[in-house]
Amino acid sequence: MTSNRTSLFGRRDFLRIGSLGALGISLDRVLRAGAKRDISCILLWQSGGCGHLDTFDLKPDAPKEIRGEFKPIPTNVPGIHICEHLPFTAKQADKFTILRSMKSRENNHERAINYLLTGYLPLPTLEFPSVGSVISKELGSKNGLPPYVAVPNTFPSYGGGYLGGAYNPFIAGDPNVSGYQVRDLTLPADVDWTRVGNRTFLLKQMDARFRAIEASADMAALDSFYQKAYDLLKSPAARKAFDIGAEKESLRERYGRTPVGQGALLARRLVESGVRFVTVAKGWLNYDTHGDNFNIMKKALLPEFDSAFAGLLEDLHERGMLDTTLVIAMGEFGRTPKVNDAAGRDHHSKAWSIVLAGAGIPGGRVLGATDKNGVQVTDLPVEPEDLLFTIYTLFGVDPTREYQTPVGRPVKPVNGGQFIPGLLG
Repeated sequence: MTSNRTSLFGRRDFLRIGSLGALGISLDRVLRAGAKRDISCILLWQSGGCGHLDTFDLKPDAPKEIRGEFKPIPTNVPGIHICEHLPFTAKQADKFTILRSMKSRENNHERAINYLLTGYLPLPTLEFPSVGSVISKELGSKNGLPPYVAVPNTFPSYGGGYLGGAYNPFIAGDPNVSGYQVRDLTLPADVDWTRVGNRTFLLKQMDARFRAIEASADMAALDSFYQKAYDLLKSPAARKAFDIGAEKESLRERYGRTPVGQGALLARRLVESGVRFVTVAKGWLNYDTHGDNFNIMKKALLPEFDSAFAGLLEDLHERGMLDTTLVIAMGEFGRTPKVNDAAGRDHHSKAWSIVLAGAGIPGGRVLGATDKNGVQVTDLPVEPEDLLFTIYTLFGVDPTREYQTPVGRPVKPVNGGQFIPGLLG
């Protein structure tokens, strides 16, 4: 078997491989048997937990205290309806799959985020690596760009865990600010490359003396950070990738002049240039709408997400990049079907919706289902382990391989799971 990366499977290839199921060969086994695939992922992170009854799994026939204030509208796919406050997304429904059957065993924000991003229930004795960090380790950098980038910043459980700080994401900052520039991507005005070279030489001499006294994983991580920073400073490709100001004004407006909108546009530029995994988050717990849920959603959260998500899918499609870019929109759990006394929805991990597109995933479909009030999953239950198993498989990363922790314990990238049935058609 060749060790070179294979080209991305086309839609017909997926259908042909899917037919092998009759011979006892599952699609996920075929994908895992191949080499790593040259795809990228953009994760639009809905921190705090986005309510499924207010977005992609409305229950118009439920009692008012369940269905809430929002009404469903038709999408460009007959039979699929989503929230009225996602009109741009509705026009892109032929490009994504709605998965209405996510569920989790964690109902606390930080623990739920950890579980969803690592595929492990949190432990006090071991910090597991996030999915972005595992992809970073397995696929490495491309075109001199960092393999894993966080826009605008990080959030809990984002990093390399026991893999080490070298696999933490590069922090991009907020591309929506005026005159956006990535910190430390250009040299100060009073420093030239001769001085940088001299400082690098001096740093190496000092590091060598420190290593003679104490060798540690932290020192190795620092060394890696220095090299990455130096490479970025020297890389024209990196400066070009982060130059969001080079985009046409009309396209920037299509994404929306918001942190999430411009973050999604920057993410497209980054994966186009070679970044493997990009997270785009509005902030910390924005979707945690325990009170005044409907006003917050319709005035702020949903319009921002709508322009960003729809703009991203349309842009990727127009550029021929959707087949090589996995797009996921999700939070750590959902919101309660029952509206509370403060007109809010509380934490709900028994059932919620996420949206997936690209990387060979057919659009215009709904997978899974919840009961008439959206309380429980009734069809195709998917847990965090299954989602991460699926992501790794799509990248051609074997989710059953083992890493060695610093104490010598063998641990897999995800704690079990299976490929989501029917996701690839």
